[in-house]
Amino acid sequence: MLVLAVTLHNIPEGMSVGVTFAGALIGDAGITMAGAFALAVGIAVQNFPEGAIISMPLCGEGVSKGKAFFCGALSGIVEPIGAFITILLAEKAVSALPALLSFAAGAMIYVVVEELIPEAQAGKHSNIGTIGVAVGFVIMMVLDVALG
Repeated sequence: MLVLAVTLHNIPEGMSVGVTFAGALIGDAGITMAGAFALAVGIAVQNFPEGAIISMPLCGEGVSKGKAFFCGALSGIVEPIGAFITILLAEKAVSALPALLSFAAGAMIYVVVEELIPEAQAGKHSNIGTIGVAVGFVIMMVLDVALG
């Protein structure tokens, strides 16, 4: 379930990169190639913990480290594929992007609520997961307000 949710979440992320690059290539969208690369790098950097989210539980279930790493990496390979397809179909994808990004966010919220939060609450240090979620939420809200 976790692998599927993260993989589905990565498809619209790749599409957003594709739309950005398509806008930069068109030239009249007000998007620079530097901005498109910055978005691509930002999304690539946040994919490292997403791969770990897949790999670590698989290792915990007894899957070999190599296979777990492969599954984590494989979940992210859909992003460049989605980006490339979106560049080819740029005019049609732009109108669908808000719905696809909403779907991606919903998939990750579902995974967090269904899988990660209950697992983080088990054990003697259950407050660390709660504090981490709260701190992460505060950081995202500050970034949202500061960056508009």
